[in-house]
Amino acid sequence: MTSLRKLGTSDLEVFPLSLGGNVFGWTADEAQSFAVLDAYTAAGGNFVDTADSYSAWVAGNSGGESETVIGKWLKARGNRDDVVIATKVSQHPRFQGLTAANIKAAADASLARLGVDHIDLYYTHFDKPEVPVEEIVGALDELVKAGKVRHIAASNISPERLDASLRFSEREGLARYVALQPHYNLVSRDTYEGELQDTAERWGLAAVPYYALAAGFLTGKYRPEATVDSPRAAGAAKHLDTERGRSVLAALDDIAEAHLVPVATVALAWLAARPTVAAPIASARTVDQLPALLKLADLTLTDAELARLTEASA
Repeated sequence: MTSLRKLGTSDLEVFPLSLGGNVFGWTADEAQSFAVLDAYTAAGGNFVDTADSYSAWVAGNSGGESETVIGKWLKARGNRDDVVIATKVSQHPRFQGLTAANIKAAADASLARLGVDHIDLYYTHFDKPEVPVEEIVGALDELVKAGKVRHIAASNISPERLDASLRFSEREGLARYVALQPHYNLVSRDTYEGELQDTAERWGLAAVPYYALAAGFLTGKYRPEATVDSPRAAGAAKHLDTERGRSVLAALDDIAEAHLVPVATVALAWLAARPTVAAPIASARTVDQLPALLKLADLTLTDAELARLTEASA
């Protein structure tokens, strides 16, 4: 049995891989989504990440599709208490921003779509600097006091705003962020490492990185001679043009071969071993894509292997 990881200062214990729900109701239909969720939980997974805005960017969608699929699956399986559900506020077309009124309305809408009475981890999806941190944290604290949210977290936020939010929570005795969702992976380290990571470390926050596989680049399927049919192909393939991208791939190939595991597993294992990181997020459109992600739970890289990857990606 894979050991769960404590999420920051919270009482939540999570599987070392968080399953990204961005594909549910988008590139994975309801039946595929159910199959992926079933396979993930059957392997011991318990940490599902979504947002109220997924997938409003798709023609014909209005946002909330992912939450709706997850809600139907929870109801069909009767397993609400076995799964840590994380969702986010600020980007839904009908619930834009982080005013107190919007946060409360958006939370109620998310609860309805998910068909649950509480959200385990509720993130501010993109910070809105025009809204005072006092207003944001105050509204989130009200949701916690009302029992609608267990723990709060932040994503896409500056170190300064994160620190100010945490100081306000501490000063006023309000709910405080326990986790941070940064953009972080082997070929994108600059956003998180430094001041943001230092702030997370200082306050005991757990990092739950998104784009953990760099839109698919770190699965190893993007090569100079390969053509990949994916909505994210252009974003992923650009890393082939950088020295960092090429040296990371070379290191990943060698280490993956040594452990007889897929390249993606090694990329996730490096991330999971980084300071503050509790569980990288990765999504699977089909059940076939899951094993490479789940193997993360059983792979421990040596200090030398971790150092080689860190150096290759510097």
